[in-house]
Amino acid sequence: MLSVLRVHLPSDIPIVGCELSPYVLVRRPDQTVFTDDVPESSPIEGHFLRYKWYRIQSDKKVAICSVHPSEQATLQCLGCVKAKIPVAKSYHCSPKCFSDAWQHHRVLHERAASAVNENGNEEEEIFGRFNNNATSNASLSSSQSLPSLANGATPLYPAAVTQRSGGETWFEVGRSKTYTPTADDIGHVLKFECVVVDAETKSPIGHGSTILTSRVIPAPSPSPRRLISVSNVDVAGHLDVDGRPSTGTFTVLSYNILSDSYATSELYGYCPSWALSWPYRRQNLLREIVGYRADIVCLQEVQSDHFEEFFAPELDKHGYQALYKKKTAEVFNGSIMTIDGCATFFRRDRFSHVKKYEVEFNKAAQSLTDALVPSAQKKTALNRLVKDNVALIVVLEAKFSNHGVDNPGKRQLVCVANTHVNVQQDLKDVKLWQVHTLLKGLEKIAASADIPMLVCGDFNSVPGSAPHNLLAIGKVDPMHPDLAVDPLGILRPATKLTHSLPLVSAYSSFARIGVGLGYEQQKRRVDPATNEPLFTNCTRDFIGTLDYIFYSADSLTTRRFLLQNATNTTLIHFRFGRNGKTLEIEVKRKQWTKR
Repeated sequence: MLSVLRVHLPSDIPIVGCELSPYVLVRRPDQTVFTDDVPESSPIEGHFLRYKWYRIQSDKKVAICSVHPSEQATLQCLGCVKAKIPVAKSYHCSPKCFSDAWQHHRVLHERAASAVNENGNEEEEIFGRFNNNATSNASLSSSQSLPSLANGATPLYPAAVTQRSGGETWFEVGRSKTYTPTADDIGHVLKFECVVVDAETKSPIGHGSTILTSRVIPAPSPSPRRLISVSNVDVAGHLDVDGRPSTGTFTVLSYNILSDSYATSELYGYCPSWALSWPYRRQNLLREIVGYRADIVCLQEVQSDHFEEFFAPELDKHGYQALYKKKTAEVFNGSIMTIDGCATFFRRDRFSHVKKYEVEFNKAAQSLTDALVPSAQKKTALNRLVKDNVALIVVLEAKFSNHGVDNPGKRQLVCVANTHVNVQQDLKDVKLWQVHTLLKGLEKIAASADIPMLVCGDFNSVPGSAPHNLLAIGKVDPMHPDLAVDPLGILRPATKLTHSLPLVSAYSSFARIGVGLGYEQQKRRVDPATNEPLFTNCTRDFIGTLDYIFYSADSLTTRRFLLQNATNTTLIHFRFGRNGKTLEIEVKRKQWTKR
């Protein structure tokens, strides 16, 4: 007979708006086990699985701590209430909790006071409104009634009381395998029940398997982004009435979204499990990506299944066409569906797809070892070079331009490279070789057409490293310390480590302007030796810059910047010049904390 062996949830703490998808392990009558659903429409030997979700609601109103979601709140910061900061952020479980969190918590008040004045409607539109009010705090006794948090949308199913005991009421809220908590569930425990049912009698067989969650918490609100203008150009000067870039202007966004397969408690143990869960992260990623309304979007670490099931269909709804290059799998030993890659999206109303190139560094490694490495050392060489990294190169044609009468009908093309370079810090030779290989491929494309170049991605290389120098200045000093790591001799002679593309880092461009209201403020946030930001990646073990957008300076000129802090997203605005060749560039940059 069909039987349920085990049920569990990826995260113990449910979040409003984030789908709960239990893992259900089932055994068939032939003793084989599987995790697929067995619906009533497709029973197995006369049996199917029935699911139910319940909300366990206490008679006592409950608020939960914003710092420790599993704890009941006893304090509320009245400063948050006055400033109209989301109420969930105002609760704390004890005076010590509030005191320990104050250094960070007061930043919410400061941001609330400055966000609207500094950033205006653009920031409100993307990340929500934070109003300006004074700050104070007060305590509430544990017996004092807190504001009711259990309100919102009407439940999907009628609130049927299934059990009432000891001051608790159980309401049925769902009848499918998955359930998305609503505002009504905040502060309450959920119960999932899975039972085998006889297809003929519709009666349960045996006892159902159940699991209880922790209390449901509201989805944390994203922090407001602070925009710093480093040009005298008016921020709204190139935007249409609806906030979109004006004719002749387009934007490029690059973002390493952190693959779910890497977002583990082992790597990010300082993060709560609910914050690492994919259902929580994906809705925030989508909101942020869509919120920027970029015309071209380059994402790294996009899992194959997430591209097909989530990003491609969701961004299609917002007018984007999708292109994808999955990493090769010689090294990867997980599920083929969870291997990640590079995804490039572009707005169909702004660009059309002309050509796609795929760079597989594993294939380049095979060709290199065949040509340069003796047979006896080939296996060792391939073990070092084969790392599954790829690059996706797309050529796009603009459906808009600022062409004048001197060149009517001229096609305006742009070549966008999107890559993720190997992460291992002890393989400096491999990083440099991958970047050099990509640039040589781009040189061939540039030689075949008069076309602007954009090189986006996570290069896992800090400013001043050999890969960064090669990208930014077109060569590597033969005495660079990174060249000391070259056991295969693939970097010799050092004079070959050059390229002819006039690439410039978008981050460093503002330093060449040296004007604007925010210039001096931003200057303090960059490395004076390289003019790159102090960090785009901030974790417990590493703080530094790894993510860049480079552009070809002979066909792109700096126009305007909007620089932001707090994620590894880079957003650049481009504008076609009147001659149809020169592009004007504006940059939005953010530094990202990988969590």
